Amino acid sequence: MTVDYAAAGRLLEAMAEARVSFDGDAWTDLFTQDAVSQADAAEPPVVGHNALRAELLAAAEAQEQVEFTWERHWVVPPTILAPWRMSFVDRHSRARVSFDGFAALEIGQDGRIARSRWWYFRRETPATG
Repeated sequence: MTVDYAAAGRLLEAMAEARVSFDGDAWTDLFTQDAVSQADAAEPPVVGHNALRAELLAAAEAQEQVEFTWERHWVVPPTILAPWRMSFVDRHSRARVSFDGFAALEIGQDGRIARSRWWYFRRETPATG
């Protein structure tokens, strides 16, 4: 299956919604069963639905007031390229954490994400008061 611009936009919207709402079912449905996600080149990748769900669950425990937006996207089949922004309040430190990043999402034959790679710059603003 070849991904087009409109389908890529729908997939990105669904990703943003699942990420912000911490919806594990919706999140894992976007990925192939054996998907690989790499957010840090120095760390091992996250592989498969169980690991993807566990990563989202850990985020739900640590984050609140999450905002996530895709800035725009490009499609170079079978890959979607997209810059993104995210921010949240850390539940423990109460700091506001912000990210500016870029994602490369390789789409499998079934139209779901087979591999995702994430690059980002992180900023943290300490809690006040």
